[in-house]
Amino acid sequence: MNRRRVVITGLGVATPIGIGIDAFWDGLLQKRCGIRRVEAFDPSGLPVQIAGELPAFQLGDYIPKSYRKSAKVMARDIMIAVLCAYHAVTDAKLVTKCIIERGEHPGPTNVDSTRFGANIGAGLICADLSELAGALSTAADEQGRFDLRRWGAEGINNLTPLWLLKFLPNMLACHVTIVHDAQAPSNTITCCEASSHLAIGEAYRTIARGDADVCICGGAESKTNPMAMTRPHLFGRVNTSDNDRPERASRPFAADRAGSVLSDGGGLVILEALEHARARGAKIYGEIVGFGAGSSASSWSAPDPSGRAIAIALRKALADAETPADRVDLLAPFGTGTRNYDAAEAAAWNEVFGSRLSEIPAMTTRGAIGVNGAGTGAIDFAATVTALARNTIPPSLNTSNPDPASRFRFVQDDPKDARITHAVTVSYALAGGQTAALVVRKVEE
Repeated sequence: MNRRRVVITGLGVATPIGIGIDAFWDGLLQKRCGIRRVEAFDPSGLPVQIAGELPAFQLGDYIPKSYRKSAKVMARDIMIAVLCAYHAVTDAKLVTKCIIERGEHPGPTNVDSTRFGANIGAGLICADLSELAGALSTAADEQGRFDLRRWGAEGINNLTPLWLLKFLPNMLACHVTIVHDAQAPSNTITCCEASSHLAIGEAYRTIARGDADVCICGGAESKTNPMAMTRPHLFGRVNTSDNDRPERASRPFAADRAGSVLSDGGGLVILEALEHARARGAKIYGEIVGFGAGSSASSWSAPDPSGRAIAIALRKALADAETPADRVDLLAPFGTGTRNYDAAEAAAWNEVFGSRLSEIPAMTTRGAIGVNGAGTGAIDFAATVTALARNTIPPSLNTSNPDPASRFRFVQDDPKDARITHAVTVSYALAGGQTAALVVRKVEE
């Protein structure tokens, strides 16, 4: 069976250095850092007090007026996904139900809703602590201790009946597909930081085998809340030593790296069958030609030092693309800034690319925006695809003191002009061991 070619026609991102692909890309070129002291809440009681927070936005600017009541049952992760979806759709110049109802296009739609799918990665959505704490306080006994019987009889009644719908991982895809009327196969991927790459890979295969013509895919997650910032600290994964210099805190693959920095953000991209994109005259950023995935069974909480699962994903993606390593012009490693995970990832890249690793230009967004869970990979993918389309490699912030074992050739100062034909991007879960890699190339006429 001949598989259809799949291209990228729309990019929608929300990052601490800019919302929308143009603002984000400009931030990378200008070497802006979105990491600073947390403003969403008072972090003074936490060991980590810095993060990458999104610029302010109003959700009503990205959904039809008739849908604004639904915002009441959207956690921040969902809002970020809806925001990214709007940017992806408008960047691709798709005329969806949302675009028509907002009065931005008279219609008709230029995508068949029954052939429009979705694959969106989601993380462990944090409950609204103030809302939950208020209800829990009404279930305390006379000594102030939580009483399960009182919770069942009284406390739970202080939560809205739709409260749970704000925190289910599949609600990101639910709201995005309703807003844009995407009725083809839809799926939610919950594999931590690997979620976006896995979602994009699944969408790629859905279109390639003919089950959809268009897919919106990627992921989103908010990590700037007390629970999300405390949990990885307990595992020793976050940087707690650079609260006084946030702009230098996230140092991927650096010799002095001290842990990851958490953030808000996400990315959704539009994938289309090549013939569908050409029929509607769409702008084409590039083509997905390879997808690979792997998993480490060594530990659920620590990486395999050999990076074997990452190497498996890279090899599978290159084999799927029928592209040898010596044809790759750009690498986009993940680089969380944690000592053991960066070392394991570097080992995998060294194993797959060998002596060529130090010759191929590389890029990472981690120094600028940190790690935002399920949305991280999609942001990296969008940056990689933009570099491919614009023949430009942006500087990689905080990579000037590299660990010699990594051997990546990051751009340090000014953006670099480069003719890029093939690029590889990878992501992996910090818990669970899932990995995924994607190969993109310029579209061959």
